[in-house]
Amino acid sequence: MSASTFRFGQHVVKASVVFLQTESSFALVNRKPVVPGHVLVCPRRSVERFRDLHPEEVADLFKATQRVANVVEQHFQGSSLTIAIQDGPEAGQTVKHVHVHVLPRRPGDFEKNDSIYDELQKHDKEEEDIPAKWRSDEEMAAEATDLKKYFN
Repeated sequence: MSASTFRFGQHVVKASVVFLQTESSFALVNRKPVVPGHVLVCPRRSVERFRDLHPEEVADLFKATQRVANVVEQHFQGSSLTIAIQDGPEAGQTVKHVHVHVLPRRPGDFEKNDSIYDELQKHDKEEEDIPAKWRSDEEMAAEATDLKKYFN
């Protein structure tokens, strides 16, 4: 991939939606967030399963996730976080590239707290993942620009 795009499983992601890059990871805004501020942190190397990451990639991925989590909780005025990896199809993984979901949470954002996992489960299902439900490139780039400011 060129410097203007990133590989995310079967998808090509524009650099304009990426707000953090580390040696082994990158973070991007979500085209269809479950809650405001729902972002993804991914290893640069396209690896389908968590077990296939090298130890140094795991360390970098989780350091990046911690940094991103602190920022999105603050920026989106959350009071808690849901951090999740869906590792394999039975776990709900639809993009064949390890990624960490970081979701800032607020009191009462879901009637039942664990309903967020139901939402994540159907979030990227093919019948739900249609362009008409995606945010615009401009909206995602604006959010990424806002978040980049925390990492400079």
